Amino acid sequence: MVAASKLRRAQDQAMQLRPYAGKLNEILGNLAANSESLATNPYTEIREPNKVLIIVVTADRGLCGPFNANIFKGVNALLVGKYSVQLAAKQVSFLTIGKKGFEYFGKRYDPIIGNYSTLLTTLTFEKVKMAAEFAMNKFAIGHYDVVEIVYNQFKNVATQIVQTEKFLPITSEVATTRPSKVDYIFEPSVDEIIEGIVPLSLKTKFYTAVLESNASFYGAQMSAMDKATENAGEMLKNLKVQYNRSRQASITNEILEIVAGAEALSA
Repeated sequence: MVAASKLRRAQDQAMQLRPYAGKLNEILGNLAANSESLATNPYTEIREPNKVLIIVVTADRGLCGPFNANIFKGVNALLVGKYSVQLAAKQVSFLTIGKKGFEYFGKRYDPIIGNYSTLLTTLTFEKVKMAAEFAMNKFAIGHYDVVEIVYNQFKNVATQIVQTEKFLPITSEVATTRPSKVDYIFEPSVDEIIEGIVPLSLKTKFYTAVLESNASFYGAQMSAMDKATENAGEMLKNLKVQYNRSRQASITNEILEIVAGAEALSA
């Protein structure tokens, strides 16, 4: 019941942000079609992926079915399939959002460069923006060549889909989602607008991933608790049947003993 009450709000937040984030990416694509400034933006520089940062979005708590385990599997698959060379060279770092991710990867990999487990307690854009800016600054100064983000996307209460997306650089993403060229009137200038909209787009994308994960968590928790309640009810039924059978057997044995005693006395 608690998860169900929180799910509605988290779901509304995630759903309301989706069209905003999509429109922001569309505008960014149109701006890129009208200017070459995007190619020189520090967040679009394509480098050899020697150093990798993986942002892992999990939950603070368990009791949510395979929610956290699916993220761990997704990250491990990414490491083995795409970044095995970097992992062997110890050039893969992690930024965790959620206590479960910090506990899991903190024991297995080093280093954890950022732990934002308290971020989910009171989820706001201002708090999420700090984590996004941390990753963006690390990429901009060349500390990491690629930044990936792994999270659960909310589909419905019973279904959460593990998503692995490249957070930085963004050039290839803009190229694939670029719409037809739009005739804009720019004020003050297209270069200044791109300079402001690129960081905003990245922070919004980061916030979208965290909101999707938050809604997915409450959905998974609600499903897990519902299944646990169902299993507990089934177990209770079985225990009642077992108890009644044992009680009936005990009564039957007592009756047999009384009858046998009475027959012995009458004899």
